[in-house]
Amino acid sequence: MSSIVSVSNLSKTYAGGYRALNDVSLEIAEGEILALLGPNGAGKTTLISIVCGIVNASEGSVRVGGYDIIKDYRRTRELIGLVPQELTLGHFDTVWNTLCFSRGLFGKKPDPAYLERLLRDLSLWSKRDTEIMALSGGMKRRVLIGKALSHQPRVLFLDEPTAGVDVDLRKDMWGLVRGLRESGVTIILTTHYIEEAEEIADRVGIIADGRLILVDDKQALMQKLGRKAMIIELEQPLARVPDTLAVWGLELSGDGCQLTYTYDPRSARTGIPGLLQAISEAGLLLKDFKTTQSSLEEIFVGLVKGKA
Repeated sequence: MSSIVSVSNLSKTYAGGYRALNDVSLEIAEGEILALLGPNGAGKTTLISIVCGIVNASEGSVRVGGYDIIKDYRRTRELIGLVPQELTLGHFDTVWNTLCFSRGLFGKKPDPAYLERLLRDLSLWSKRDTEIMALSGGMKRRVLIGKALSHQPRVLFLDEPTAGVDVDLRKDMWGLVRGLRESGVTIILTTHYIEEAEEIADRVGIIADGRLILVDDKQALMQKLGRKAMIIELEQPLARVPDTLAVWGLELSGDGCQLTYTYDPRSARTGIPGLLQAISEAGLLLKDFKTTQSSLEEIFVGLVKGKA
């Protein structure tokens, strides 16, 4: 699949000397959902702001739809929609007028039929004549998405789209994002919610200290970097792990009824057969066992700590 956004050796150093981005390169495929994860100050918003033409890069280049964001500024901005973190809306404008005005800013001809479909998809059609100030916080976020999509962009940036909203609304937003992708929109979102990336993203990029640590397919990332654990339930509780099993690095549960063995699933030899034999030779009786996979959150924390 071809790239719709190409970021090459991008760096940003602010006037005070703070380096917010450091040699970031990234290819974003058309039609994918890419989640950018990282702690506060990692550089996520700076990266988005540069691609969207809000902040100037110190070094490097960006192309959107094959166009350079500096040389072909107008063309690239037409291709991009941005939903910022802040609720930047006029309090006394109606929902309908807000979208119409935003569409006109990009020189697009009026298209009431398209805006009606958009508002219906966002569950805002019944609120079209309502002033922004009368809407709930969740509805205002939907209006921001409507504004960003009013000129029919091919790429949508969502900067912390579900920050501060309740769990139910967050899940509604996830469904909305999936629907946008199905309509052909490429989506890049930044988030603090690990479950958000795990739920809707095709690929995950992890940023720390202005550097892009890695970008990979979500499932491949979990397979490559996520460790597995085998939890062994015992018939009889133990006071401590027998000395003969010390080499396996087992963890004993507080009640003494479970042993946990952590291993790398990428390894050709996980050691599980040998461990089970050693447990049997130690005279321990197994009641049951199961395996668990590391979560994306555990992988993320481990990577960021490793780069600290």
